Amino acid sequence: MKPARLSLRLGLSVSLMGAALVLLLACLSVFALDHELDSRARKNLAAKMPQIEHSLKLDLEAGTLQPRAHPLLDVVVGHDNLSLSVIALTGRHSALLTLGPGLDADALLQIPSDRHLSFSHWRDSDHQHLLTASRLMRLQDGTDVRVLLTVNRADDAALLQAYLRSTLLALPLLLLLIGFGAWKLVQRSLTPLHRFRQIAEQVSAQQLTLRLPEQDLPQELADLARGMNVMLDRLDGGVRQLSQFSDDLAHELRTPIGNLMGKAQVTLARERPVEEYKEVLETSIEELTRLSRIINDMLFLAQVSQPQTQVPLKPVALADEATRVSELFEISAEHKGIRLRLQGWGTVMGDRLMVQRALSNLLSNAIRHSPDEQVIDIGIERCGDEVCLWVENAGPGIDPEHLPHLFERFYRAGSGRSRLEGGTGLGLAIVKSIMAVHGGRVEAKSRLQGLTRFSLYFPQAAE
Repeated sequence: MKPARLSLRLGLSVSLMGAALVLLLACLSVFALDHELDSRARKNLAAKMPQIEHSLKLDLEAGTLQPRAHPLLDVVVGHDNLSLSVIALTGRHSALLTLGPGLDADALLQIPSDRHLSFSHWRDSDHQHLLTASRLMRLQDGTDVRVLLTVNRADDAALLQAYLRSTLLALPLLLLLIGFGAWKLVQRSLTPLHRFRQIAEQVSAQQLTLRLPEQDLPQELADLARGMNVMLDRLDGGVRQLSQFSDDLAHELRTPIGNLMGKAQVTLARERPVEEYKEVLETSIEELTRLSRIINDMLFLAQVSQPQTQVPLKPVALADEATRVSELFEISAEHKGIRLRLQGWGTVMGDRLMVQRALSNLLSNAIRHSPDEQVIDIGIERCGDEVCLWVENAGPGIDPEHLPHLFERFYRAGSGRSRLEGGTGLGLAIVKSIMAVHGGRVEAKSRLQGLTRFSLYFPQAAE
């Protein structure tokens, strides 16, 4: 089953919610109107009771109540729905006075009365809704009577039914307007998503420069656009880096392969002495060794650059590993009269062989670029929440413009395709990848004709 469109789902959701709210408001309106009509009827009856009590106490007695009822007649005159009954409490509870439309006497006698004003809802034989205000009062001659002031609420019921009928008639049209308005609102709100789709359809490996607009968007869509633009920036940078890396790798492999083919073709062009064949083979072995080193470095980078790479980390004493690596480079250092000096100590969580390889690459570069008869310092110290292992040497230094790019694969500084780190051109890139595996970082600082320092920052091991 094909999923429903988001605009349709949102439109239906908003429409159903709007319909539910309208129905709820309609019910509340009917309830409020009924309550208000009932409240007004009670207030009108309560307002007339003091006038009736005043007339009864002033000059009316039980025997003269009917012929002298003119003051009470003013209470009900002009009100076709209002009835007044005065019932004696003695004898057979006979009605002393009845004004207005006639009511069921037996039903009136069932209505309770006391000294306080009370209200009773009831229906007569014609099922008309009546509201009666009752109270005990005393005539001028001291006779206690029950005063019942009754209002026929048929007009209120008719008004309530008319309001309910008109509400039900208008409700379908109102629901249609809500549905149409919700659909238009959802369509307008989803317009930025259509632009997102158009841009996404144009993005490809050859076209990664497009970006989603972030202006004049709701906060949620602006955050989405910002996140997707960051993703596109990363993809663009990764594709550019991969393209540059492919070009550099092709160049690195082309040169030794071209040398091998050229020497082989020249050597095979004519007969040569055995010594020349031996010399060509020795040169070929050097080129093949360089190719093998490049391939091994590439395989190592591919392995440690995988996001899922998880190397088991164990406590590593940096001073011990630095001593082992220094011993390996003693011969090459002595050949240039360079002295290696180690200071400090520290323990980190890491892979011992990887730490050795990172330090070996840095120390190899330091010896290669350090003048003769100099000192190369290897230091270990705590830097805040990190442990720093650094290698520092004197030399020509590195231009500041090259420092941010030193750890890129096959990066070349200056003209003539000369390497800052020598070797395969992957040494510093390997160092950066090793530090990423350890959750650390690498940093380079240099002054022209001064000291150059490469620092490895490891997270401090838990005590």
